[in-house]
Amino acid sequence: MDPDKAVNLAAQVDPDLADRIRFIYEIDRLKLVLRRNLLADATRNENSAEHSWHLAMVAMAMAPHAAEPVDIERVIRILLVHDIVEVDAGDVDIYDVEGRKAKEAEEIAAADRIFALLPEPQASELRALWDEYEARATPEARFAYACDRLQPLLLNLATGGATWHARGVTSSQVKAINGPLAEGLAGVWPVAERLIDESVADGSLNP
Repeated sequence: MDPDKAVNLAAQVDPDLADRIRFIYEIDRLKLVLRRNLLADATRNENSAEHSWHLAMVAMAMAPHAAEPVDIERVIRILLVHDIVEVDAGDVDIYDVEGRKAKEAEEIAAADRIFALLPEPQASELRALWDEYEARATPEARFAYACDRLQPLLLNLATGGATWHARGVTSSQVKAINGPLAEGLAGVWPVAERLIDESVADGSLNP
């Protein structure tokens, strides 16, 4: 059945239900957004929907190592919405500093559009979670962001630095990008630094 037909049929019964179904179909497009990172087995790139799910699980697993007390349920909610804007804006290379700045306005516009598909108050509630992640002003947002740095790092380690090599990334860039690990996962950062150094030593990462 055409998604629009499903939405229109639902609207005849309950407009609120139709809006929620429309939102569900819209965020399904996140499965089509490919990220730079490969899966741990290096068979293909991960997509942004997989990434969001994986991060939610990373947060649950890493919760005992959070640098500050966090509401893990709120962290998971933040992570499940943090990349929804990529439905419109696409993924941007974390190491492309200028590209990331250029994407900011596009991502804000995407957040304005996509979250507004939901009825209130849920539209504002989910948009607030996205804004919280972007601002990183709460313990939950800092921990969520740290998890978002840890997961790609672990995937790169598993694939012998495949996407690092593809982009010509250096160890200083990796340490700079992953430095926020120290904010949300303070005890994990020294281990991450050692793994980065060992990746240089074994040729997985450029010095």
